[in-house]
Amino acid sequence: MDSSHPDTVELDATGDLIDLWRAVCDAPSVSGDETALADAVERVLRGCAHLEVLRDGDAIVARTHLGRPHRVVVAGHLDTVPLTDPPNLPTRMEGEGEDAVLWGRGTVDMKGGLTVQLALAVELTDPVVDVTWVFYDHEEVEAELNGLGRLVRHHPELLHGDFAILGEATNAGIEGGCKGTLRVEVTTTGVAAHSGRPWMGTNAIHAAAEVLARLDAYEAREVDVEGLVYREGMSAVRISGGIAGNVVPDRCTVTVNYRFAPDKALDEAISHTRELFDGFDVVVTDAAPGARPGLDAPLAQDFAAAVERLTGVEPAAKQGWTDVARFSTLGVPAVNFGPGDPLLAHKDDEHCPVSDVRTCHAALRAWLTGAPADA
Repeated sequence: MDSSHPDTVELDATGDLIDLWRAVCDAPSVSGDETALADAVERVLRGCAHLEVLRDGDAIVARTHLGRPHRVVVAGHLDTVPLTDPPNLPTRMEGEGEDAVLWGRGTVDMKGGLTVQLALAVELTDPVVDVTWVFYDHEEVEAELNGLGRLVRHHPELLHGDFAILGEATNAGIEGGCKGTLRVEVTTTGVAAHSGRPWMGTNAIHAAAEVLARLDAYEAREVDVEGLVYREGMSAVRISGGIAGNVVPDRCTVTVNYRFAPDKALDEAISHTRELFDGFDVVVTDAAPGARPGLDAPLAQDFAAAVERLTGVEPAAKQGWTDVARFSTLGVPAVNFGPGDPLLAHKDDEHCPVSDVRTCHAALRAWLTGAPADA
């Protein structure tokens, strides 16, 4: 099989969980190239008589219809960030038994969570709640391409539920809500001139020093939202300016990323950023609201208690942005819960313990079947 563009991926969702995890990870699915993995997931799900299966592009939705009083949505994305050079696939296993660790692209973000939900979607024919299983594409790229966002726009009825679980990496503990994210371009202008006669112009790059000084002096908030503490951040993430080595630049742009706590609405975050850079041209290039923790919903509290009994870990705040925000816009409380250390997501040395995958599988299975959480 071509390591970058597999024609066919075969998955056995009824066998060993860790073997399935490796097979899912070893199927390259960089954003935009998810089709082979999506096809494999669809084949597995269409073989299950207890599931209604629908597809939109490379997003697959599988639902039970058991007439339960509550519906839970369990979601995860198929895609990964690009492979390294040389590729960090196929995966390699180090160690043995429950101390083993799987290395390779996607092991953390987020094919461990994806594997757990695929295995349970196949196995659980009689859960205590109706379940909607969502496998979607294009999470790791621009927001307008996001497969879950496409489902929200085209088929919001497929995502309705009383509670949602997103399988993003959380070290097998619950992380509630997420921070919002805002990217702006702060532009300075000047007057172009020959660099041999700089006094004839005005250097736009030099003018950007004030932008950077304001960022350096900025004091980010730590905000308690419903008992979880979110740490905000305002960071320069890119700077560009100049057209040649002998020209005083007449334009410079600093790209700034603001990560804000979910107590702040998107328009408030935009206003706050414009105030910080008052006097400069500020253009919003990307924006997504955050999501409150969602742990006040009865199903969320029940799930959190079940996970804590099994792991001993209390819920924490999700310090990044995740698609729980999309569920929040639909009025569905949602949490993040999945195997792997989120600090390793997107890193070249991405790796995840086998024990995390088994823990998440056991906790979610127990909760969806009504079994004791320590079973």
